Amino acid sequence: MEIPAPARVCAATGRELAPGERVYGVLFEEAGKFVRKDFAADAWGGPAPGAIAFWSGRIPTARAAKKPTFNDKLLLDCFDHLAEATEPTRLQFRYVVALLLMRRKKLKFEDTQRKPDGTDVLILKDGRTGQRLEVADPRLAEEQIAAVQDEVFRVLGWE
Repeated sequence: MEIPAPARVCAATGRELAPGERVYGVLFEEAGKFVRKDFAADAWGGPAPGAIAFWSGRIPTARAAKKPTFNDKLLLDCFDHLAEATEPTRLQFRYVVALLLMRRKKLKFEDTQRKPDGTDVLILKDGRTGQRLEVADPRLAEEQIAAVQDEVFRVLGWE
């Protein structure tokens, strides 16, 4: 799934966003693809209907560290939004988000199961609700997991 990097242009005004400027990022799904739109603080009126998730931050300066700052709520929103996904690229995206959430201790691994159709699933426990969740295992190689993780970071602006 190809997801564009942040454009660093305000989606409402078309103005270029300056380094250090406060910005609001919004994640949408349009025509079956994830789309990120950034808004300058002075053009922000709240998330539009249909937004999957939103967050605020600042446009990085040239000296900014490249290490991502994780937003657990945003990861959880993406994970929840993809709960009914069936398309392979969305299943891969959700699986990698689940791995990140397990690493962040927001989801806890409980078990694995094989469904009658041969699909392997992870059984996870949601730390917020205690609910048991199933996540399809797309059987990705390490390189594929890293590539999908890069996509997750790019769409969320954490690269």
